[in-house]
Amino acid sequence: MTKPQIWIASFVFLFLLLFILNQATKKEEEVKNPIQNTVPQTGMNSEENSGEQLVKRLGCISCHGSDLKGSRMGPDLTNVKEFWSRDQLINYLRNPNSYMQSERMQKYKENFPGVIMPPFNHVDVKDLGKIAEYLLELNKK
Repeated sequence: MTKPQIWIASFVFLFLLLFILNQATKKEEEVKNPIQNTVPQTGMNSEENSGEQLVKRLGCISCHGSDLKGSRMGPDLTNVKEFWSRDQLINYLRNPNSYMQSERMQKYKENFPGVIMPPFNHVDVKDLGKIAEYLLELNKK
């Protein structure tokens, strides 16, 4: 082999090695943070949607289960009245990260590792109010 061929072969080998390492690292990152914010940002009309419809449309059931009694991705929401008032729940939905230091949220982090509650700060406050009222009424049913 000539010197230019050795340099090219070395470059190709190094490129392939870095590509493989990048792919391996990328897969590990995806496992650490499997949930991305999948909340739709359009098609929300406050006047037409009930709390139940908003919960479904915003994708809450994908993590909390179709009956909102929890799944491996999110906790049970049928008992939120024990922990939240309407205003507290609205504030939590707008910015869940601001509540992550509480003891109860630390337990959720242990029980649901790698799962992140997305913020709904782009959703109208009236809609968040409907969602909060719907969730607070769940344990009465």
